[in-house]
Amino acid sequence: MEPLESGEPRVLATEEALAFIAEIRKDHPDVLFHQSGGCCDGSSPMCYPANEYLIGAGDVKLGEIGGVPVYISASQFETWKHTQLIIDVVPGRGGMFSLDNGRERRFLTRSRLFAGGEVCAIPSRQ
Repeated sequence: MEPLESGEPRVLATEEALAFIAEIRKDHPDVLFHQSGGCCDGSSPMCYPANEYLIGAGDVKLGEIGGVPVYISASQFETWKHTQLIIDVVPGRGGMFSLDNGRERRFLTRSRLFAGGEVCAIPSRQ
């Protein structure tokens, strides 16, 4: 994970999300997340086979959850840089191209603002 100087990770997952990731990885062992910026699938965290998604030069790696890397576009990171993302699971259909689609559960991003004493580290670009 990419921790803040205070030790807080930029991204984490609920126990339900970690269990769902493990379930998906039984079918697709090597996956990654990219925080969607909108359009067709809203702002959902999208789960892709790692070999089918090209990480762009402008993407920022926020950290890892359940051994899976999580990325966000640089422009979206600028908006959310003071926010910790928490990947959760809720009932419903996943994003059209996301591996949670068709499983009657979907990933959802929750968030919290970092407190004043939490100094943000710059995550790596990948």
